Parts: sequence; C-alpha cells; structure tokens
Amino acid sequence: MKKKLLAVLMATALVATALTGCGDKKPQDGGNNGGGSASDPVEALIASTDGPVTLSVWAAEEDQDMVKGWCDAFAAQYPEVTFNFSVGVQSESTAKDTILTDPEAAADVYSFAGDQLQDLVRAGALQPVVIHTDEVIARVGGADSGAAQAATVNGTLYAYPATADNGYFMFYNKEYFTEEDVKTLDTMMKIAADNGKKITMQYDSGWYNLSFFIGAGFELTLNEDGTNNCNWNGTSADGIAGVDVAQAMLDIATNPGFVSLTDAEFVTGIKEGSIIAGVNGTWNATAAAEAWGDNYAATCLPTYTCAGKQVQMASVAGYKMFGVNAYTANSGWAMLLAEYFTDEAQQIQRFELREAGPANVAAASSPAVQANPAIAALALQSQYAILDGCESSNYWSPTESFGAILAGGNADGTSLQTLLDNMVDGITQ
Repeated sequence: MKKKLLAVLMATALVATALTGCGDKKPQDGGNNGGGSASDPVEALIASTDGPVTLSVWAAEEDQDMVKGWCDAFAAQYPEVTFNFSVGVQSESTAKDTILTDPEAAADVYSFAGDQLQDLVRAGALQPVVIHTDEVIARVGGADSGAAQAATVNGTLYAYPATADNGYFMFYNKEYFTEEDVKTLDTMMKIAADNGKKITMQYDSGWYNLSFFIGAGFELTLNEDGTNNCNWNGTSADGIAGVDVAQAMLDIATNPGFVSLTDAEFVTGIKEGSIIAGVNGTWNATAAAEAWGDNYAATCLPTYTCAGKQVQMASVAGYKMFGVNAYTANSGWAMLLAEYFTDEAQQIQRFELREAGPANVAAASSPAVQANPAIAALALQSQYAILDGCESSNYWSPTESFGAILAGGNADGTSLQTLLDNMVDGITQ
C-alpha cells in the first residue's frame, strides 16, 4: 500500500521558472509575481517581490493562535517584505470537502489530513513542492520514510508533513492491567467484565475497523482512478476467511467487557470511570492522563482471537500536513510559509501545546517527545500500521454500516458473508 517516493530533484532553471508567476486565475507552476536572476530561489523571490504579499491560511480551530504566531515570526525573517496574513478556521478532517467545492476560493496555504492528498492532487488543488524539496524530504527522514511517502503522488512531493501522529493505539489504566495483560484483547475484556467496566473501540468507523482485516492479512489498495481494491469478503494471504474476521468482531462486540464508543464517548467514559482501556489516538492523550493520573499508560494494540489463533491488530499510520493551493497568486511565498510551519521548532511547539507527534525527525528525537507515553505507543504500533490514504471516498459509508451492524450484535441475523459482500461491493464501486 505504500507509494514509492522518488526524490524530487529540481534544476536551477526549473526553480527559476517556478518563481515566475502569472496574474490569471489558473493553476500555477509555482513562484510569486515576478522573476529574478539570483541563483538562490529565496533571494530571487525577495528581489522580485514588489509590494505587499497577501497570504491566507486555513488551520484547525485549536491551532489558530499558534498559526497566527507563526505567521508573525515568519514575517520577521523578511523585514524587507510587507506581509498581509489572514488565518481562518478549517477542520483538517474535512478540508478536502471545503477546498474542492471551489479551489480558487480556498486559502493559499491550508492544513489537511494525509488521506485527502490523492483527491486534492487529482483535482489540481495542490501546488507541487519545488523550493527546498530535498531539504523538506530529508527533514522527515528521507524518501523512504512514511511521512515523505504520505505526501507524495507519482514521485512528486505535494505537501509538507506536519505531524506523524494521526494513528491509534491502546490506552489503559494500570490500576486494572499489567503490561502482560494488555497483550491480548481476550484478557483485557475479561478483566474489564470482572470489574464491571468496559474497554472500547469505535466499530462504526472504517478507520478503526480495518484494524481487524489488515491484521489478518487482507488487502485494501487504491487504484490510479481513485477506486478501491478490497478482498475482505474472501480469504486473506494468511489463509483466514473474511467471515472468520467478521465472527471475531461480532464476538468482541457482544462481550460484556467491551463497548463501541465514539471519541467523545470514550473521553466521557474514562472521566466517569466506566472505561478502563480503549483504542484511540494522541488527540485524547491529555484527557486519559488527567483521568487516570499515575495509572495512565499506553501501548500498541493487542492480539485478538480469530479462527482459533491470535492475530495482531493493525492500524493506520496517518499524517497531517500543509499544502499550497495551486491557484495561489504567491506560490513562492506560500511554499516558504508552509515549509516554515513544518520546521523543527514549530513541530516541537505544536507537541508542547497539543502533544502532536512530530513528522520532523529531529523534533521527534527530542527527549520530551521520546518520553511521552502516547507517542511511544504510536511508535510501537507503527510496525503493524499501514499508510493512511489507501481508501477512496466510497470506503467510508460501507465500513461504517458494517461496523454499526456488528456493534449492535447483528440483530437481524444477516449472514456474515452477505454483510461482507455488501460492504466490499460498496467499497469497490
């Protein structure tokens, strides 16, 4: 499922061309609103800038103050240039939907979840990275790193990875579980049931319930035309049948120690004390730490029982990133701004304020990041994770319906094979 990244090596002539802008409203090849002869693209950009540079930015609601501060700090690096910034709110999870409604009206620089990259590129809404491309790739661990691959389509880098924490793992309360207990889901559910408590995972979400299928050796791949290949209703490379996975999921859903909950319900449950472990992500690490105090812990996902064997639960390795709108009138400055947003210092600040896991390898190597339980659990889970972005827009509704039916105990008694066939038919449309 991983896309092989080829390093984007731009010749000086191409960079100079990229820094030549146009005034018409159509996707640009890069640059600002003028040319320059300086060999360094930034020097050329500064030399060619005549008048104020206006840039709009879209970022998550919780990041507004932080991003505004970054804009001010960026402007301070170029005192010879006058910048006019505007920062607006746009959820990273729904950025694509808003942007593709009218790409020309979207912000010059916007943040988004990595699984939206393919659709944004396909729609021509992202500007390729043509300034400092090699440096951007190196800062996230090189061409073969997950972050670089997640930001690349057909060998071209289209975005600047900002976080490497858009995945999930297991939170647990050490008051109830030992490190040995959390290795298997069966043990965890028994302990929870014996104590009148629950562990949780959101079943009616394809982002979470693929954990069972991918862990059992099934495939989900994205075709060039944006459709999916999915074999979950057949037999996996590990010799496990899809109905075996569905039965295992149904058994878990009906276990007295388990309940399917949304993110918000997970937080409520740990605060009230009814939830003592759950599959979730770094965005709820603070809530778990505050609720459980010294008993707060996190680790990789456990194994689950399927077809008489223990199967390791998989997950998604997701990234959040900044991109430059292909319709921006100031491509060069927009690229430098997006690069600045995702540099080491900014990623460390984002971690300190939000506990967001850095994509920048230097930031991720800092002692504070390394000591964070949630980030450490995410890193441990990464060996069982697939790269986010392998799903089409048709993936979500069928997997949500499938998971909801199992979470409800398959009340209608529909054949599991029929449920699987219906889901796969919807995914692969």
